[in-house]
Amino acid sequence: MPEVLQAPLVVEFPFTRSLGPVQSAFLTGLRERVVLGVGTGDGRVLVPPVEYDPVTAEEIGGLVEVAQTGTVTTWAWNHDPRRGQPLATPFAWVLVRLDGADTALLHALDASGPDAVHTGMRVRIRWADERSGAITDIACFEPYDGADQPEPSVHSGEFENPVTGIVAAARLDYTYSPGRAQSAYIQALGGRRMVGERCPSCTKVYVPPRGACPTCGVATSEQVEVGPRGTVTTYCIVNIKAAHTANLDIEVPYVYAHIALDGADLALHGRIGGIPYDQVRMGLRVEAVWTDDSRYPDHYRPTGEPDADYDTYRELL
Repeated sequence: MPEVLQAPLVVEFPFTRSLGPVQSAFLTGLRERVVLGVGTGDGRVLVPPVEYDPVTAEEIGGLVEVAQTGTVTTWAWNHDPRRGQPLATPFAWVLVRLDGADTALLHALDASGPDAVHTGMRVRIRWADERSGAITDIACFEPYDGADQPEPSVHSGEFENPVTGIVAAARLDYTYSPGRAQSAYIQALGGRRMVGERCPSCTKVYVPPRGACPTCGVATSEQVEVGPRGTVTTYCIVNIKAAHTANLDIEVPYVYAHIALDGADLALHGRIGGIPYDQVRMGLRVEAVWTDDSRYPDHYRPTGEPDADYDTYRELL
């Protein structure tokens, strides 16, 4: 039984969006240490504000300034803060209904421990020292036992240099385990070998192996070495240099292809090199090319063999 591998992975990208008049006013207000909600036709005040009534779907836009103090409606203790969260020390996630609002705002509460937090406790906003027009302008909430704040009041929503758009970083950190079958495949790649697994029912060989046959649904365990030569089944010409190739010496245009390795019944994808992009074709016979420090083929190049007959790979398109 091969060692089952694990590796930390990160998926991250910037999310850019423009703001309508309501969200623009809300975020610009946070920059100016003002919290704005929006009034509905039935007299409720929603914080954070929205542009359409969640009950009637009617467009709304009357802005209301609410207090910077409020009441915890529910909470959960965070024992182990993660990267990018509001506080680096343990804190409580809280829903806070600000005075003058009828809905609750999700944020962090800086407290000494879970015993210091309870539903109904009074809190107030702690503002960030540097503010730019984002929800992070609220550094967190903190316990508060002072005087009541002013009653909510109508606000024009007008500020100098309003925030009209935001860029939010979306990031997912996770640990990936490829499982038994793909762990064996990855370990074989370390030895510059490519292996698949054969289905005991339909006898198809899957590369990369999946641990089970997607056609028959039965477990696979018999390893089969395939390649290193194969046949181009389909391909595409890439004309834009993608971010993940920015630091690689890959000139556009280049070709990515589905390649049916000899002995495999499933095509995998790889880059085609060693030939002008406009000479790549279906049926082209190719072989894997490894670099000195790579754990997988850097690209595939023509072998010089005659092109494969269409009937030999048509089922793999």
